[in-house]
Amino acid sequence: MIEALVGFSAVLALVLLRMPIAFAMGLVGMFGYMHLNSYRGAISMVGRLVIDTTQNYGLSVVPLFILMGLFVNKGGLSRELYRASHAFLGHFRGGLAMATICACAGFSAICGSSLATAATMSKVAMPQMRRFGYDDSLSTASIAAGGTLGILIPPSVILVIYGLLTETSIGKLFIAGVIPGLLGVLCYLAAVRFTVARRPQAGPAGERTTWADRGRALRSVWAVLLLFFLVIGGLYGTFDVWPLHLAFSPTEAAGMGAMGAFVVALARGTLTVRDTFEVLRETAFTTASLFTVLIGAWVFSNFVNLAGLPEGLRALVTDYAVSPATVMVLILLVYLLLGCVFESLSMLLLTVPIFFPLVVSLGYDPVWFGIIVVVVTEISLITPPVGLNVFVLRGVVPDVSTGTVFRGVTPFWVADIFRLALLVALPWLALALPNSM
Repeated sequence: MIEALVGFSAVLALVLLRMPIAFAMGLVGMFGYMHLNSYRGAISMVGRLVIDTTQNYGLSVVPLFILMGLFVNKGGLSRELYRASHAFLGHFRGGLAMATICACAGFSAICGSSLATAATMSKVAMPQMRRFGYDDSLSTASIAAGGTLGILIPPSVILVIYGLLTETSIGKLFIAGVIPGLLGVLCYLAAVRFTVARRPQAGPAGERTTWADRGRALRSVWAVLLLFFLVIGGLYGTFDVWPLHLAFSPTEAAGMGAMGAFVVALARGTLTVRDTFEVLRETAFTTASLFTVLIGAWVFSNFVNLAGLPEGLRALVTDYAVSPATVMVLILLVYLLLGCVFESLSMLLLTVPIFFPLVVSLGYDPVWFGIIVVVVTEISLITPPVGLNVFVLRGVVPDVSTGTVFRGVTPFWVADIFRLALLVALPWLALALPNSM
């Protein structure tokens, strides 16, 4: 167990020295395994993991969902989602910020990436909020916070990776993310209301939209609804409209979603041959990056397991008679602290191999823990100093300072903590849907 703790500290040190997390985990894991086993054993283990990862059929779901999100982005569906949300909420004080959050939730349901959601919605929503005189801190904060929903509302790439790491049903994880995702939307809307109640000038009310315009705006989002029901309905075998009786595996659902997004973008005339090659290139680059991180994480996980860290943690809990609730609170505190210096995927890959065996041994549901991990990961996306969504926004809106965005994000961060406490106290919020499927 001592070797594992030293290895964990070494990974942290290398990351703080700016080494990419994939190489930090891979190097520490390989040399640690070599120390505990042998040189030949370590080389054999790494080689086997590289081959197994690249040939893993289950992992093919990752590039397909990434491809789906990129085609959706090219299809311009984010604008229709924002227009529909604006039609119903724009006349309220802070209504454009609320519309942004709802549009982010809708875009998340067909994208699966927080960074892509934040980057896309910033281009759509930021000009509108500035036109109506919204404060930059509220505008950017609503986009950054709304973007975090991308990794929770299904389909989610992070949930796929958690499911593959822990051998948990991806279908159950997807459906378990629905209620916490909607709860996140409600909490963020409450954060906007709180902000404009304190500073009414931060989000002035706009003009009321007629019901006829609202109807037209709703009809424009048919492609979003079709893609969502195609992927999620097929995944659970509920897409049953004669003569179609569809039931997909996660990989097949991702493939259908990617094809559907491609057809929608093609039909809307927003996709050129050059755009198609750019989407394929970006998908390949993102997938290669994710697979590199995954291989590094699995190498480190093998070292940690060989060093006996999960068993050592279980023994500590048993010897000191620590209650499961206390252990869970301590784990969440570790996640919140790591979120200040790690980006979301790195934090998940570094910690899940360590904490998952302990959490399951304490009797917690692996699906529930997966949702909790993703919610904490969401919080890290808007937590200083590393909050990646904040820095994505800085790239799109360079004239807004990082401090301004973090200042505006504070009420949303508090709302996230409240949601996390609810999910920990009431596990059925995450488990009600998967247990009923």
